[in-house]
Amino acid sequence: MTDLETRGAARRGAPGPSGALRRAAPALLGYAAVRALGLLALALWSAGRDKSAYTLLTARWDSLWYTRVAELGYGYEVRLPSGDVHSNLAFFPLLPWLERLGAAVTPLSYADTGFVVSLLASLAAAWGIFAVAEHVHDRRVGVCAVLLWAVLPVGVVQSMAYSESLFTALAAWSLYAVLTGRWVTAGALAALAGLTRPVGLAVTAAVWAAAVIAFARSRSEGGAGGTPGARRVLGMLLAPLGAAGYVLWVGHRTGKGPLGYLDVQAGWRNGFDGGAAFARFVAAQFTSFPGALAGIGLIVGVALLVWLYVVCVRQRQPLPLLVYAGLVTVLALCASSYFGSKPRLLLPAFPLLFPPAVGLARLRTARSAPVVCGVAVAAAVYGAFWLNGSGPP
Repeated sequence: MTDLETRGAARRGAPGPSGALRRAAPALLGYAAVRALGLLALALWSAGRDKSAYTLLTARWDSLWYTRVAELGYGYEVRLPSGDVHSNLAFFPLLPWLERLGAAVTPLSYADTGFVVSLLASLAAAWGIFAVAEHVHDRRVGVCAVLLWAVLPVGVVQSMAYSESLFTALAAWSLYAVLTGRWVTAGALAALAGLTRPVGLAVTAAVWAAAVIAFARSRSEGGAGGTPGARRVLGMLLAPLGAAGYVLWVGHRTGKGPLGYLDVQAGWRNGFDGGAAFARFVAAQFTSFPGALAGIGLIVGVALLVWLYVVCVRQRQPLPLLVYAGLVTVLALCASSYFGSKPRLLLPAFPLLFPPAVGLARLRTARSAPVVCGVAVAAAVYGAFWLNGSGPP
């Protein structure tokens, strides 16, 4: 039996869901308080500009595309004067499916359901982040990790009818299942994550990396395989089904074969160019003085991400977390997509928050609480300003 499965067996003797919820309660209550503060700030700021905060959360930008998929199905597209084609095939189906289900069984509209799904998924994501951080470190670090995820400057996206919260919840619990040796659960959740966002392949890669290492360790220890080995194989087989199934379906639908989804993304000017477009965007900021400050900020931000990942490696985070966080970060930074969206694309990379969470957990509550509260207020104000801007998050 491998280390992951040994720890998983030990965890099965731990308290059940109600006990686990009690352990996570401080983190969830803190998270809910931060998000409530953010929504209050958004409501006040929007009212001052004669805008609807609820519309900003549920019926703008990507939220509209998700509700159109829920209402009309796939096939809707917009042709721009430039010749670009924005097709709703770019949006993965799990969130629209949930919106359609919610609208069918409740009086809620598709947009209302998307908002409710995001709120519930954000709580599930916070709980999953706590579970992973507690497993890797301890309970106090788990609470701090959740609070840091809540107070991110772009944390308001967690309350929007976007797919980030749903994806992060599925990813976090899939990673927790991997860490505790629940391979079939990990594979099933990875498949659902793959139906939520293209970056679902990062969850699949984490499951596969952990499984390969587990097989190697089992063989080196003279293990005979058996039931644990069969579960690992099943988890590996399940993990890529969501993303692969949707991508292949899009290829069939467009008549362009297995890579048809890349053509759909190209219509949105999205793609993976190794970060070349982002580098040109940063370089272009230095053509003016105000832009130069933004360019310096972007460089510092990227350097901070790299430094956090290096610290994660030095702290010997489990391989699945390193693979997952690394791929999410690389895909976010090296995509040629709308550059203003990169901060929210990094939201699911929660293992990068574990090093600062460890540092925060070492402080006494009397010192850490004012820090978190101050950052929460700043994040709430920034989120309100950001969503009331002209461009999409």
